[in-house]
Amino acid sequence: MSSLDPAIASRLKRDASGLVPAVVQDAATRDVLMVGWMDDEALHRTLTTGQGTYWSRSRQAYWVKGETSGHTQAVREVRLDCDGDTLLVVVEQTGPACHTGDDTCFDADRLL
Repeated sequence: MSSLDPAIASRLKRDASGLVPAVVQDAATRDVLMVGWMDDEALHRTLTTGQGTYWSRSRQAYWVKGETSGHTQAVREVRLDCDGDTLLVVVEQTGPACHTGDDTCFDADRLL
């Protein structure tokens, strides 16, 4: 059971696992840093703590960005897209956002 505001929860379109993709953007540079996944509880935690909190599909557990690395995300804004199926999380990122050490998860593999 999640503590997410029912008015917000009713607007979300989740996948079969109950998740919504969260595109994370740097507040200063507007770079896309990463994509994470949120269920209702992860979104609730993000909105109430101001720290990027996600659902790990591989570990089947919640994680707060930076809790082990120190590369934290102070959430400044959360927006829901027009279809209700994607979140935009605008953050002040401390340190690299990618687990590889790159500034963003989109630094290393440019296709075009």
